[in-house]
Formats: sequence, structure tokens, C-alpha cells
Amino acid sequence: MSEAFDGDWLALREPFDARARNIGLALDLAAVLPPRPHLVDLGAGTGALLRWLAPILNRSQRWTLVDADAELLSRAFATIEERAVLAGWTTTWPRRDTLLVHTPQGVWRVEARTADLAAGPEALPLEGADAVVSTALCDLVSHRWVKRMAGALRVPFYAALNVDGRERFFPLHPADRLVARGFARDQWRDKGFGGRALGPLAPRTMAQAFRAAGFRVGTAPSPWLVGANTPVMADTLAEGHGHAALAALPRGMAPRIRQWMEVRRAQAMRARLGVRIGHTDLLAVPG
Repeated sequence: MSEAFDGDWLALREPFDARARNIGLALDLAAVLPPRPHLVDLGAGTGALLRWLAPILNRSQRWTLVDADAELLSRAFATIEERAVLAGWTTTWPRRDTLLVHTPQGVWRVEARTADLAAGPEALPLEGADAVVSTALCDLVSHRWVKRMAGALRVPFYAALNVDGRERFFPLHPADRLVARGFARDQWRDKGFGGRALGPLAPRTMAQAFRAAGFRVGTAPSPWLVGANTPVMADTLAEGHGHAALAALPRGMAPRIRQWMEVRRAQAMRARLGVRIGHTDLLAVPG
């Protein structure tokens, strides 16, 4: 079973994801898709990638949201419909499990499937897809999972926001390197995808695997830039990095890590903490 995520965390990160994703690669994906594409979103969560990418595709389209968490998928439908209504668009439900969003550029058909992503491509609803897409997924998976996916697909594969190991907190602190080392160890931890997670090697590993399978691969930076004027996100990142370091490093280092967390969280609440989290987006297109 792959690692699960909290819906409130996904809601908090959504605007940062939206600002970070590389628009150039998204437009490249749009250019190779058919007039009414079917996209399968792996690890779709609350549907944030659809809300960002669908307007860029700018046409009628069909989405299959795939996640192991049925509650997140239910929240995805509710949030997609809410945003559509706020935009002044009509929504209809031809079936209990199918939402139609009627936009000026065409109809978005949204469906969902619960599935364990760790099972690999053979067990996922990929049949009939014109592209397989994801956000913040592929740094969690194993090398074997990526190789299986590259070998199974004959359609574009788009993976946004894969960590690349370039995290920085500002201003600097003497324990930054210690916490970063612990956080990096946590990124390597098996996240339920049949082996050690790729972590910051995800962009390079995916590029190699898809090129070996005959795909043309493009990558582009997509860092989170968390300013001091967003204290809740800065505080959440400081807390998360600290707890990951505490879990990954020897107990003797805990006092320094906890002191780092106290300083960083206090800075965040005073709107004095900035964070840069490095990501890389990837698009693989069959050659």
C-alpha cells in the first residue's frame, strides 16, 4: 500500500504547486494531445492537477482520477464542482460517479477510480489513456516502479513537482545541514512502492528509464518559493523537515534538531522565514 496524504495538507500546498509547475512543459503536453484527450491522473488526491492543467489544455477533455484514498477522491469531486460554480460554469452529473463541467472551452468529464498505485501499471486503469499524469508522486516510487511504467506506456507521461534535493531555509541556521541530512534520509525511505524511494534522484531516474524505452524526455525546474508572507506554509515545512530529521537520525542529535525547529517555527510565525524547495517537472513523449 502506497503512502497516504492528508487532504488539508493537499489544500495548503495547492497554490504553491500551481505557481511552481512549469508552464512550458504543460503547453508541450497540450500540443501533443488529441482534440478530446483522456488523461489518467495517478495519485490525484483532491484533483489539484486537473484544476491547474485542464484550463491550459483549453478543450473538451476526460479525466480519470486515480488514488488509493476514496475520501480524497470524494473531496476532489466536491472541490472541482465548487470551483466550477465560482467560475460561473454549469455542472451536471450523468451518473453518480461522473461529473461534467461545462466550460466555455468545452466539457470536462471527470471520473474516479480507487486503486493502489504501488501495484504498478498492469493493475491501474490506463487503458484508453492519451496521457498519464501526476503531481508530487514520482519521488515516492521505486526505481523498479518507474521502469515498469516506462515499459508499459505508449502515450505521454507527465510528472510534475518531483523533489530534486535543493531545499533551503532563509535566514541560514547552524543546524540547517544536519536537518537537511536527516530529511534526505527520510526521502529515501520505502514509501510502499516496492523498494527504496527515488527521492531527489526521481527526475534523473525517470529521464533515463523513459529514454531507454524510446521516449523523448524534457525537464524543467519547478521550485516552491515560500515567502515570509506565507507563515503557515513556512511553519508547516519547518515542522515537517524537523520531524523527518528526528525520525531518521540518531537520538543524540535530537536536541539540536528540536532547537532548530523551535527557532524556525518562531521565525515563521513572526513572518521572518523563507523556504525554497527544489522540484523538477518531466514530460516524456513516445518517440
